[in-house]
Amino acid sequence: MRDDDGASDLVDARLAARLAELRAEHGWSLGELAERSGVSRSTLSRAERAETSPTAAQLNRLCAVYGRTMSRLLGEVEAEPALLVRAEEQPQWEDRAAGFVRRSVSPPHAGLRGELVEGRLAPGADIAYDRPPVPGLEQHVWVLAGALEVTSQDVPHHLGTGDCLRMRVWGATRFRCAGPEETRYVLAVVLP
Repeated sequence: MRDDDGASDLVDARLAARLAELRAEHGWSLGELAERSGVSRSTLSRAERAETSPTAAQLNRLCAVYGRTMSRLLGEVEAEPALLVRAEEQPQWEDRAAGFVRRSVSPPHAGLRGELVEGRLAPGADIAYDRPPVPGLEQHVWVLAGALEVTSQDVPHHLGTGDCLRMRVWGATRFRCAGPEETRYVLAVVLP
């Protein structure tokens, strides 16, 4: 993992500003957004002031309320869309407490339906999402290294290196590092 705390801090600051903008665009108070998302008012307030970065699960809940994928939201905090994004320039977001690192591989573009994301889960990492950011979202999970358990519609799927799972997401999902080593995977996301 490269040391890019400065870049991460910049992404966190832009994300905070974008979250505040989205809430303002909808005309919601912090209390209203808390009710809609299930994220506490204090957490929302701290996230909008860049005092804390939301967890992956919290960010997923906010994306669901705003009707966007996580990649789209994170793409919106980038300076300018590009056709090509070099590996060292791909934005990375980290949920340190959960042991999850997410890198947006695809150049962001609001008009396209598909995107690629690289995920890394530390040993023992277990990320649960209570709902998809967009109902009916199509996802392809391709494991590059390690072992991953993906639960969708209450069915656990055990994936090893090279395995690929395709699913349409309507409800809760869970991604768990199922081995003693870090799991790396590619997530292809296609909007319905």
